[in-house]
Amino acid sequence: MLARHQEPIVAIATAAGRGAVGIVRVSGKNLGPWVAHLLGRTLRPREATYLPFNDRHGVPLDQGLALFFPGPNSFTGEDVLELQAHGGPVVLQLLLARCLESALDTDVATGRPYLSGMRIAQPGEFSERAFLNDKIDLAQAEAIADLIDASTEAAARSATQSLSGAFSREIHGLRDALIHLRMLVEATLDFPEEEIDFLEKSDAKGQLLRLQQGLNTVLQKASQGALLREGITVVIAGQPNAGKSSLLNALAGAELAIVTPIAGTTRDKVQQTIQIEGVPIHVVDTAGLRHSDDDVEKIGIARAWEAIAGADAVLFLHDLTRKNAIDYIAEDAAITGAIGQKLSNKVPVIDVWNKADAAPLADPPTGIVLSAKTGLGLDSLRRALLAAAGWQASSGGVFIARERHIHALRRVDEHLALAAEHLAAQDQSLDLMAEELRLGQNALSEITGAFSSDDLLGVIFSKFCIGK
Repeated sequence: MLARHQEPIVAIATAAGRGAVGIVRVSGKNLGPWVAHLLGRTLRPREATYLPFNDRHGVPLDQGLALFFPGPNSFTGEDVLELQAHGGPVVLQLLLARCLESALDTDVATGRPYLSGMRIAQPGEFSERAFLNDKIDLAQAEAIADLIDASTEAAARSATQSLSGAFSREIHGLRDALIHLRMLVEATLDFPEEEIDFLEKSDAKGQLLRLQQGLNTVLQKASQGALLREGITVVIAGQPNAGKSSLLNALAGAELAIVTPIAGTTRDKVQQTIQIEGVPIHVVDTAGLRHSDDDVEKIGIARAWEAIAGADAVLFLHDLTRKNAIDYIAEDAAITGAIGQKLSNKVPVIDVWNKADAAPLADPPTGIVLSAKTGLGLDSLRRALLAAAGWQASSGGVFIARERHIHALRRVDEHLALAAEHLAAQDQSLDLMAEELRLGQNALSEITGAFSSDDLLGVIFSKFCIGK
């Protein structure tokens, strides 16, 4: 552990601003004597004690509850003190200052300070210490931040699944199976003269196949969890006056964008996050796509194309009342070609025909037909958005996941596929197979933090809030 991890840390653990209760949290090794000095009495472990919080002259700053959790039976694995006071910003700052100040007070008997080097905790440092002290693994630590940041109920429940260790158990199961297969391959390499074929007798091919199948199941669940965490960005595009702003308002259930019969009303992007079956959908309304001599509108159109280029899915909105107009058809075709140049083939473009309330439906066009005004067809659009996102409503046991988890699992899949090729080769290139299995194990271990760099840890925990 780095030197800074040996220093006692303190921080306000509750959100900024006023509240009924505020918490100051301290973590460090051997805090018992300092706690007794700070509070003027010893505390019973894991028992709330109501008492005054005094300044250095014995004058109460506040009164509240103190809880002491001796390590290793604490969140961080170290001694932890929590002071629960009234949630005023000034009160909490005074308590924070008192903790820092009292750490420098001198013990009369020894002439030494009670603690040395107590400092304000860095973002995520409490969770980082829990990870470093083997209280949680890296996937569980990330789930803490994901639970705090969850924007939907489904995301919160999935984060709780990961925090409880469900994701980690899946990863550990895959890793154990991979290690067992590595052992068989290594044994065959180490004892080539033995009559027993370790690999054939142990059904190495079957084990590898089952490992790949298990990995695919975990990857599918993790992909669904990543979707709950990140959501997708959907851009509404089309010609002016097709009803893009009306559609945004209808999906959001609120008047977010200005709607008028005047073409070109929307000059800039308007974004709103909605949720469909718990999946966050970031919907972006854009300026109508057309040639314009208006400088302000041209900027809005340029921003619309930028949004389209960065979209996970595009709703190409058409106007049913103009579907037979030659000029309108030609302009739509030009926009279709331009969108195709902006997007890769993996980004879905969903054709949506609006204003079904004002146009005959004797010959409905291909795509989703709806009315943003009446709500007709909105359910079909919501289902199409979920399909575009890759969401599977029947997904069970979904756990929250991050892009780095998905990337690591895909690397494991690639290594296992190469291992299978080496195993199936005529010469059975077992040394190459063993290397692929080793690389696959390392990729799995990155997820839980068993194999990770300090740089990765720094990036992950720096995004936590202070006090967690």
